[in-house]
Amino acid sequence: MISGKNVFLRALEPTDLDFLYQVENDTSLWGLSGTQIPFSKYLLEQYLQQAHLDIYEAKQLRLVICDLNSALPLGLIDLFDFDPQHQRAGVGIVISNNSQRLQGIGSEALELLLSYAFKTLNLNQIYANIETENKVSIQLFSKFGFEMIGIKKQWNKKDTHYADEALFQLINRENER
Repeated sequence: MISGKNVFLRALEPTDLDFLYQVENDTSLWGLSGTQIPFSKYLLEQYLQQAHLDIYEAKQLRLVICDLNSALPLGLIDLFDFDPQHQRAGVGIVISNNSQRLQGIGSEALELLLSYAFKTLNLNQIYANIETENKVSIQLFSKFGFEMIGIKKQWNKKDTHYADEALFQLINRENER
């Protein structure tokens, strides 16, 4: 468990099935993950059975963001495309409830994950793919020093149009010494 002032990050548990089912099947979030079809509870149960694999085996680490006082799940934060040879990974975050967004939860969770990624996993860099229209996420990642290094034009199809996606990168400055 990785604890902060208001939230903590923990590994997935079998008891997270209903929460994961809710988040993964929220169609308003599908654009963030590229999801196009609903997930069954059966498929998510199988995924949870593999959640014990470490990041070196799975090349991904999904953590549940929980309220420090109630321990209720608030969202998910992932390291994905983990590349131990080049010491880099992508990061994604979702706060599951609209009313809990913009409350500092994502900011604290990202701060905790970055500390873990740089200090424990000794990553050299972390990247994030963010649609250029997503000003809230751009502001969040920029707050932690992520820099936009490029734009992928018309990258994501959105109903009747295409959206550009920016690539943000954060280099671990500790490795520059």
